[in-house]
Amino acid sequence: MAAAGSLCNGVGQPVINPRWQQQLWLRKRATAMRGVERKESRCLGMRLVITCGIGLGDLIGGDLVKLDLGSWLSDVEEHKALAIYTPHEGGYEGRYFTRLRYQGYHFLDLSARGLGDPETTLTKIHPVCPAHVGKQPIARWYFPPELDYRLSLLPPNAKGLVVWIIEAKVLSKSELQFLALLPILRPNVRVIAECGNWRKFIWKPLKEIAGASPNAA
Repeated sequence: MAAAGSLCNGVGQPVINPRWQQQLWLRKRATAMRGVERKESRCLGMRLVITCGIGLGDLIGGDLVKLDLGSWLSDVEEHKALAIYTPHEGGYEGRYFTRLRYQGYHFLDLSARGLGDPETTLTKIHPVCPAHVGKQPIARWYFPPELDYRLSLLPPNAKGLVVWIIEAKVLSKSELQFLALLPILRPNVRVIAECGNWRKFIWKPLKEIAGASPNAA
């Protein structure tokens, strides 16, 4: 005689009642869900909470909060050649650039990667070979000293000329030393060289960075 809740087929093998199959599937599903809940509860107990604070500089702007524009102008006049380090996101140096422009300075913007030899390009007649694209003969054109040419174009009421060099971190020590001595050769010239990046806008005398000062590290 077959057990209660089961059937027999023609061969004599017991067949499970479909209602029992459904109840067994529901029990397995409930057991699996309880295991998932226990795993989630253990993970929740190990979860870390990270909070981010917001300061006044995040709401107004870090360059507006720092009251160092006065010392910036005095250091430019005192050292005449500065190495600056700007934040990676950029934008902070524009306020210091604008403050020098308000003082009556004009600017010569250069990139250190295409500058060549700073002494030759800025103070001497130098050759430039235009791109020949493989079809024209190789030519050589001569240009006047870039710095002296720009100084000759300054208006009478200009305070001076600021040579602002970006990517100056690729320059060698000897090239940086020449830029540090450039205001001595041309008294109306100030040099600002972007020598790297930092978490905030800072500057140092270019002589210290180039190793031309007794106080150089």
